[in-house]
Amino acid sequence: MNKKTLSERDICTKFITPAIEKSGWDKLTQLLEEVSFTDGKIYVRGKLTARGARKRADYILYYKPNIPIAIVEAKDNKHSVRAGIQQALDYAKILDIPCVFSSNGDGFVFHDRTETDGNIETELDIDSFPSPEELWQKYMKYKGIETPEAEKVAAQDYYFDGSGRNPRYYQQIAVNRTVEAITKGQDRILLVMATGTGKTYTAFQIIHRLWKSGKKKRILFLADRNALIDQTRRGDFKHFKDKMTVVKHRMIDKSYEVYLALYQGLAGADEQANAYKQFSPEFFDLIVIDECHRGSAKEDSSWREILTYFKKATHIGLTATPKETNEVSNSEYFGDPLYTYSLKQGIDDGFLAPYRVVRVNLNIDTEGWRPEQGKKDKDGNEVDDRIYNRKDFDRNLVIQERTEAVARKLTEFLKGYDRFAKTIVFCSDIDHAERMRSALSNLNADLVAQNHKYIMQITGDNDEGKRELDNFINPEETYPVIATTSELMTTGVDAQTCKVIVLDAEIKSMTKFKQIVGRGTRINEEFGKMYFTILDFRNVTDLFADKDFDGDPIRIKPVTENVDLSLVVTEEEDGKLTAVDQVTGEKIEFVKAELRYPDGSKVAGTWANKVKEPREKVYVNGVDVSVLISREMYFDNNGKPITTSLKDHTKELIKGQYFSLDDFLNRWKSTAKKEIIIKELEEQGILVEALRDAVNREVDLFDLICHVAFEQPPLTRKERANNVKKRDYFTKYGEQARKVLETLLDKYADEGVTNIESMDILKVKPLTDYGSPLEIIKQFGSKAKYLEAVRELEQELYQTGA
Repeated sequence: MNKKTLSERDICTKFITPAIEKSGWDKLTQLLEEVSFTDGKIYVRGKLTARGARKRADYILYYKPNIPIAIVEAKDNKHSVRAGIQQALDYAKILDIPCVFSSNGDGFVFHDRTETDGNIETELDIDSFPSPEELWQKYMKYKGIETPEAEKVAAQDYYFDGSGRNPRYYQQIAVNRTVEAITKGQDRILLVMATGTGKTYTAFQIIHRLWKSGKKKRILFLADRNALIDQTRRGDFKHFKDKMTVVKHRMIDKSYEVYLALYQGLAGADEQANAYKQFSPEFFDLIVIDECHRGSAKEDSSWREILTYFKKATHIGLTATPKETNEVSNSEYFGDPLYTYSLKQGIDDGFLAPYRVVRVNLNIDTEGWRPEQGKKDKDGNEVDDRIYNRKDFDRNLVIQERTEAVARKLTEFLKGYDRFAKTIVFCSDIDHAERMRSALSNLNADLVAQNHKYIMQITGDNDEGKRELDNFINPEETYPVIATTSELMTTGVDAQTCKVIVLDAEIKSMTKFKQIVGRGTRINEEFGKMYFTILDFRNVTDLFADKDFDGDPIRIKPVTENVDLSLVVTEEEDGKLTAVDQVTGEKIEFVKAELRYPDGSKVAGTWANKVKEPREKVYVNGVDVSVLISREMYFDNNGKPITTSLKDHTKELIKGQYFSLDDFLNRWKSTAKKEIIIKELEEQGILVEALRDAVNREVDLFDLICHVAFEQPPLTRKERANNVKKRDYFTKYGEQARKVLETLLDKYADEGVTNIESMDILKVKPLTDYGSPLEIIKQFGSKAKYLEAVRELEQELYQTGA
């Protein structure tokens, strides 16, 4: 047998797989072939989407399911035995795997990431692949697992519910690292995972493995909203069955093993309200803090009191948005994140929806508004003579026409996109949300007449709206379609099908901005939710350019006393503090205070807002408000806004890919399917659809690249098609085949080259007039000859003008 003639797949089947099995690996439970561990990034092309290539490993070897310990990259025998090692190392780093192999069927190269003394890479013959036990020992060394007790916990099985659901690779890493860290004695752990990446499922697997192994016997899961507790109880945690309870009304039953509780339900300043003290300080040995950026980051919060009381337990903090400011710090309490899976990673892997951003600038927002002399508000009072700007609007000055302009622009967008796309409008406050609902209702009267719940105000004070929140987030429910809100929907809302987010509030807090963006990042392919659009009326999306928007948090809080800026005063005492409001930037006076929860129980707070007479809003109308500019923002491969022109940005990327015009022409001519080049360019960060909009939608991608990068005059698709017709190229074909090719040429002129490359084109009119796809192909003799004719047609198309 000549190995050189075999394909890569044949090499795997005949040589690599048998060699691995021979050394003791179970093909059913330990050896997985062709493992795709990402879903492929979603690219938005107009209203359509396409997925990029998935990352795929040839082999991943598991000691137990979801505990990967080795990766093997295969090549055909024309390559050397070492040819796959670099790709395998890239994947091993992503997947947190210590043992890395490359093979061409002759033997293996073993790269041992646990070694540091010079024996990192060794060559093995085909019959010497290491056994599972050998590589498990390497894995334990890599992870620092040194005792039999730690090994037992680290090898504890995952929970399987029989549905076929398995953790994604990043969830595996988060679970395995956490369990392993706890076996080594680490008792404060922070996991940072973007909204929509399954933090609760990850927490469930961590808890279940630690609980089943006997490492942790009593567990407390803490959250700060009933919706989060209910989602957790009904969702992933339901598998704990009768071992789990939800703490309600401060009633404590110590017979359970897993407890779900609200912070507010456990703590209060009155001793009798401190329900957590009904447990002994040693009762829990594991506490998981969901959305830990909210309260546990603050040293003097009641949440921290609970954690301090149970200080001997292991504490795991979960968040998408760790809080690191001058006042509060998650990492100060939990330490640096044990694992971070960012929004950008989620989008690049295809697990989270990408976003488009449309910035809308109104004239009065950009230029400011100064009332004319003697201008009166709706109550007949004269308006203070000064220049009002975007920070004033809807907080202390309400311009009716501005609200209507925002509502009109949103309505216009939805009419051009999808009037039943689930939409959240974030407003400055409840009053603003109320007025926005009214303005949108007037502009969408036809749909509101069909169902008054088409637009709903969903805010904390509106019971009817709050009752509709579950319907809004339920993909099966059509109504409500548009929700106007202020704070209620910023977090804890699993809106799988939210396709539009509208920003019409001043948002300076990075944490809040990330949470709002997170409302749109979930994918639901069944309901066509593959991406979402942000309509920004307040330049909030400037925060995308901030280096702190994504990735690992950087601690900036000095290790000193903290202050709580978020509670309501009931009783004033001596002492005051000046601080800065994160939303408005204005200075606020704070005072020593006694604080209470809504149920009357006291909170052990330190500082709170000084009570001031509320500033009355001024309402005016008769103001000319118009849209100055509406434009889409574009982002580079790092998720940062592109600040140069789109053409200059594209030129730089293309020249990084193709050294010269000839280099590009050779690549174009040698590539059988041009869709491959489009995908390559998109993966490089080239925004093909946006570029077409910027240059000319009538030109082909070929001409776009030649024009933008190499300054060649572009030809439109129709001009290229006409050039082919002039050369009378079709005469060598029979009459029917000639008609097919002429029709394909017309299709190219209308839609571009990628459409005519697809066999599906034969199933649409007017090509169906020539018969079925099989009958059309017969006109050319065979499928191979038909495809050859299409390739020749492409060569003719690109023969002129470059």
